[in-house]
Amino acid sequence: MERLWTPWRFAYVTGEAPKGCILCEKWSSDRDRDNLVLLRGEHAYILMNLFPYNPGHLMVTPVAHLATLPALDSAARAEMFELAALATEVLGQVMAPNGFNLGMNLGRAAGAGIADHLHLHVVPRWEGDTNFMPLLANTRVLPETLTQTYDKLRPAFEAARR
Repeated sequence: MERLWTPWRFAYVTGEAPKGCILCEKWSSDRDRDNLVLLRGEHAYILMNLFPYNPGHLMVTPVAHLATLPALDSAARAEMFELAALATEVLGQVMAPNGFNLGMNLGRAAGAGIADHLHLHVVPRWEGDTNFMPLLANTRVLPETLTQTYDKLRPAFEAARR
């Protein structure tokens, strides 16, 4: 029998909910690699999703702790979408996906895991990337660790910002 290990999922399912806002904490920290922060802007930043749907699943989030799009000022909204465009460009160069899903879950009823801090998901997609594992085992198969993906993406983001 073969085993598929996903120990990070167990920590997520059984772990204690963090106190405070995880996205605010990641912005405030200077440990970008530990926090999977790829790029910092003035009003928004890009980080990797700790529980990705696919390899390279990123989030673009404003610095401001706000839950709705109308609450964001125009500079933050503009920078979020500039960073989303940059994310698709860098992911396209480094990971060569066939397409992308971009989306926001606004509010718990819409599926937001972090409902009180707005964020935009950028999910690279490959033809045929949906298989039986999510359907039968409620498990995603990721071919590399988050830090391996981070180490591939970070230099590309740094180069793109120069």
